[in-house]
Amino acid sequence: MARSATKDLTRGSSIKQILGFMIPLVFGLIFQQMYGMVDSMVVGRTLGVNALAGVGSTGSLNYFIVGFCTGTASGFAIPIAKKFGEGDYDGLRRFVGNIIWLSSIFSIILAALTVVFCDNILTFMDTPEDVFSYAYGYIVVIFAGIPITVAYNVLAGIIRSLGDSRSPVVFLMISGVLNVFLDLLFILVFDMGVVGASLATIISQLVSALLCLILIIKRFDILRLTRSDLRPNAGYIGTLCGMGFPMGLQCSLTAIGSLVLQTSINNLGSVYVAATTASAKVQAIFNCPFEAMGTTMATFAGQNLGAGKIGRIRRGYREACIIGTVYSVLSFGMVCLFGKSILVLFIDNPTEQLVGLTQQNFVITSAFYIFLMLVFVTRLLIQGLGYTKIAMVAGIFEMVARAFVGLVLVPNFGYIGACFSGPLAWILATAFLVPMYIVIIKRLRDKQRHHTLNLN
Repeated sequence: MARSATKDLTRGSSIKQILGFMIPLVFGLIFQQMYGMVDSMVVGRTLGVNALAGVGSTGSLNYFIVGFCTGTASGFAIPIAKKFGEGDYDGLRRFVGNIIWLSSIFSIILAALTVVFCDNILTFMDTPEDVFSYAYGYIVVIFAGIPITVAYNVLAGIIRSLGDSRSPVVFLMISGVLNVFLDLLFILVFDMGVVGASLATIISQLVSALLCLILIIKRFDILRLTRSDLRPNAGYIGTLCGMGFPMGLQCSLTAIGSLVLQTSINNLGSVYVAATTASAKVQAIFNCPFEAMGTTMATFAGQNLGAGKIGRIRRGYREACIIGTVYSVLSFGMVCLFGKSILVLFIDNPTEQLVGLTQQNFVITSAFYIFLMLVFVTRLLIQGLGYTKIAMVAGIFEMVARAFVGLVLVPNFGYIGACFSGPLAWILATAFLVPMYIVIIKRLRDKQRHHTLNLN
């Protein structure tokens, strides 16, 4: 059967394949960050400070729940990449059929639970009374739309696992523009408030999901499912749960550490909270290439594992690390030379103190970008090889590091301690991930040699 609209990452120059897959992802992620900022500006300028604060107060909760969903959806795509690399299209389609059942059931249950207990969750988080209604109105719609969020991420993950990283980016750009338009329509014309903002997000994701589905139906011949492909299978579901849920939990674990850290920073005062937030906004853009590298290596590793090309995986890992190191050094140089000029563009009412604190955070964090690169590349490559539980342990290291900074360093050293939260988390995770990568590759090579000897 033809591999229409797919891209085989098991052949040709590995570095060209990695760059060709990664670059569209970088632009898509940067665009996503930019339209997210525009989204916040629309809410803040049209509905006021309390509305913006209400939406902002749900950020960590949003990441905790929705991050679990997106991480799980990414994990579901790993067996697809492996089967594609093996050329086992029957097995590939059976995995897709079982993904449909599993993602539908878990997303509906999670949506129902979070909607029912949304009020209790916000109360437990000590959400301020003057922004509580805004927070509830926004996040309850986001929770209700979890099945749509999962649908988009599952479909986009399947498309990427078959080597197409461009189409999901195009769809993301379309939904981003639509999101801003719907924000203005629902808020300014229909006077729907923060509910309109969250509804715009869900509708935009629905459009993206439908575009992914249409693309799959029209262009991916190997995904034409039969009735037998849609039959639930305990073995396939078990594999998907073993791949997906650890990745989802990893995102949630990281969010727990961030929640502890944020609480400590809140106690330092509003100017420190603003500086940390502003620095995080800019760094989110600078970090897009690292995230794109990680996503690329997950697909690259999955396909090449299926094809039995362990040496190519090792070579791709080295090349990705070289690309990431060069970018890390260039980024640090840009931050040192032009950091303040960049930050002023993203800070509201930039006082000298606020800019100075934000620049301090930015410089310290960017000095350790090489470790962040190693975390993304190594962790997602390990996940692509199917060792999702090991990657989840790295998330525990990050959670512990951030919690330690929040509970120990910030109370004792103040804001300077908070600036080292990211670097410490990345260093601890790297110290675990890199040795585990070496062990896993050795295990896979030994397994391959043993298999070859048995055949001979």
